[in-house]
Amino acid sequence: MSVKKRIELLRHFMDEQGVGLAIVWEPDNQFYVTGFRAISYSRPIVTLIDGEKTQLIIPALEESHAAEKAVVDRTYVYYEHYGQRHRTLTYMDYLSRILNSSDAGMKIGVEIGSLPSSVLLYLQEKGYVLIDIGAKIMEMRSIKDTQEIEMLKIAGHLSDQAIGESLKHVKIGLSELEFDAYGDRLLLETASKKYHDELIGYADWTCSGALRSEMPHLYSSTRRFEDGDVIVHSRQVWFNNYRAENERTFLLGNVTELQKDLLKLAIEAQQVGLDLIRPGLLAKEVDIATYEVFRRAGYADYVQHRVGHGLGLSEHEEPYLRFDNELVLQEGMVYTIEPGIYVPSVGGFRHSDTVILTENGSCLITEYPRDFESMRF
Repeated sequence: MSVKKRIELLRHFMDEQGVGLAIVWEPDNQFYVTGFRAISYSRPIVTLIDGEKTQLIIPALEESHAAEKAVVDRTYVYYEHYGQRHRTLTYMDYLSRILNSSDAGMKIGVEIGSLPSSVLLYLQEKGYVLIDIGAKIMEMRSIKDTQEIEMLKIAGHLSDQAIGESLKHVKIGLSELEFDAYGDRLLLETASKKYHDELIGYADWTCSGALRSEMPHLYSSTRRFEDGDVIVHSRQVWFNNYRAENERTFLLGNVTELQKDLLKLAIEAQQVGLDLIRPGLLAKEVDIATYEVFRRAGYADYVQHRVGHGLGLSEHEEPYLRFDNELVLQEGMVYTIEPGIYVPSVGGFRHSDTVILTENGSCLITEYPRDFESMRF
């Protein structure tokens, strides 16, 4: 779906709500409706959409980048360096001018969950009625089109290669950071040889040993692998901003029978989720079904999170696969399936894979082996 089409759909929603002007603040949402994404947002960037035009307020250091990538009708640039000190307009000055010159009325569309409090208070003081558009943009983003799906598939394939390369080098004495680096190097070399001018990035972490693996989210450390370790390796790869997630838990050396059994249990729970998820199902049903695998085995108390999250432009995005989410799943949605248990002094156990919902069920885009025997080293 083109940026133009996305703007048309958002404008249709704005018309339904009587909103004459929308302010889009959240970076991934801005990319979705303009095609432009900066590296840093420490300097405010603001997108404004009314019935006729799209406008962008940016700092000077993003001017060239926005000129190349942003699909907008007009750009306003504010300056903060000494050589342009005579140009005193701030981003808020531009925002105020646009609002004052607009005939859009008193209903302003904003992302309630993302708009800074200072801007929200400013709009309220001016008497504007604020209507949330954030949920609508996330609803639009949740259904991926053909082009988005192709980028996600490439990201998934690259993540498989990177995980596989790291796992080739598993050995006692290797640090978590060194383990990550094997996959990182292959990923970057492969991307550089195969693709041209695309944006490719990654984030990964490894947690080894009973204590570290039982904490679901940690950065990789200099800790070295030891005999009997439970090790969780997590990797996200993005291709032109679209992300796939791939995680594997593996066992190193002389682990206990309990650790073996718990990894098998986590693999079983994930397979239940992978087999179940499809369009027409309620989001909560996937979470509950995987939870029941752990409950029946007596490990319900060691579940710490939902079974999965939406994926696309953001590391985690709505809608979520949670026990209280009544959302009906639709074709084109993308999810992680990652049920996990975390047992003190024993370890954490979780695989994560990325699936795209299709007309007939789902399509797995991360395919590195996940069976128990493949996770023994």
